[in-house]
Amino acid sequence: MTIHVWDYLPEYEKEKDDILAAVEKVFASGRLVLSESVRGFEEEFASYHGAGFCTGVDNGTNALKLALEALGVGPGDEVITVSNTAAPTVIAIVGTGATPVFVDVREEDFLIDTDQVEAAITPRTKVLLPVHLYGQCADMAPLKRIADKHGLKILEDCAQAHGARHGGRLAGTMGDAAAFSFYPTKVLGAYGDGGAVITSDEEIDRNLRQLRYYGMDKVYYVVRTPGHNSRLDEVQAEILRGKLGRLDTYIDGRGAVARRYEEGLGDLTGPGGLQLPATNEGNSHVYYVYVVRHPRRDEILEALKAYDISLNISYPWPVHTMSGFEHLGWRPGSLPVTEKLAGEIFSLPMYPSLPEAVQEKTIAALRDVLAAL
Repeated sequence: MTIHVWDYLPEYEKEKDDILAAVEKVFASGRLVLSESVRGFEEEFASYHGAGFCTGVDNGTNALKLALEALGVGPGDEVITVSNTAAPTVIAIVGTGATPVFVDVREEDFLIDTDQVEAAITPRTKVLLPVHLYGQCADMAPLKRIADKHGLKILEDCAQAHGARHGGRLAGTMGDAAAFSFYPTKVLGAYGDGGAVITSDEEIDRNLRQLRYYGMDKVYYVVRTPGHNSRLDEVQAEILRGKLGRLDTYIDGRGAVARRYEEGLGDLTGPGGLQLPATNEGNSHVYYVYVVRHPRRDEILEALKAYDISLNISYPWPVHTMSGFEHLGWRPGSLPVTEKLAGEIFSLPMYPSLPEAVQEKTIAALRDVLAAL
C-alpha cells in the first residue's frame, strides 16, 4: 500500500452513517438549492466564529473572488498578498480585474512578512490579503495597524486554517471578511467542493448574497448588479453541519499526529538538517498540512519512493514564477525567501484519522533516508 499525505477513506468508514444520513435528509426534503441545509450551516458556521454573517458559496476560489468584489475590488485596484500560496488565491484577485502585488514571507514560519507590506502600498492598493498558511495564522496586529493607517480593507484567506487561533482569536475574525474552502482535504472538508465567507459587516454580507446569486436580490430575475452562480450545495452544507460539530475533535487529532512527528523526528533537527514546523507565540496550529524542510528535499522524496511513500510539496512553484502569471512582470529572484523555501519544503502525511502504524512507518523510513544522505 502506497502511503500518501491524505486519505479520506478512514474518516468515511468511521462517519459513514452520519454522512449518508445527511445525504438522505437533503434528498428527502424536496428542496435541493439554497434551502434549510445551507441556511443552517451558514448560521452555525457564523456562530462558531462569533461572526455576524456567513454566506455559503460553491468553492474556496469563489469565496475569495466574491469577497473581494463585495469589498469593492475591481479593475485598476491592487491587492497585496503572498506568492507561496495555492494559485486560487491569486486567481481570485486576477478574476476581479485587480492586480496582485506580492511581498515576501518570513523564513522561520513561511507567513507574510509584515515588515514589507507598507512599502508595497500604492494609491491603487485596496485590500491586504494575508494567507493563514498550513494551519497557522499570519501576524495580524501589524497588518491591522497598516490597514487602518492607509484606509485599506483586510480579507483573510482561511482555506488552510479552520479553527486556528491567533492571540486567542479565531482565524477569520480579525479582518473585514474571511474566505474559507471546504475542499475535501481541508481541516473542515466536504465530500466535494464548497466554500464560505464570514463577516460582521452587514453591507458586505448583503453584497455577497447578491453576488453569489447572479447579482439578484430576493426577487428572482431582478438583477441589482451582475453577479455569479456560486451557491453552496445543499448536500455539502448538510454534511458540513455534522462535521462542524466535530471540528475541534479533528483539530485535536491533527495535533496528536504532529506531536508524534515531533517525538519521532525532533532529534534530527538542526542547522542543515530537517526542520519541523514552528508555532509562533500566541498561535494555535491546526496542521492542515505538516510541512517540513530540508536542503536536500528532492533526494529525500526520491529515496522515499523505495519505501512506497509518495509525498507532496506545498508548493513547489511560487505563483509569481508560473507561466500563467508572466504578465504580472515578476521575475525569478524577486521574492528570494519564497523561492528558497519552495526548493526545500515537503509535506508528511497529515489527517486526523491517520493510522499510527502508517505514521510510524513514515517516520522510520524518513530516519533511514536521512541517515543515508
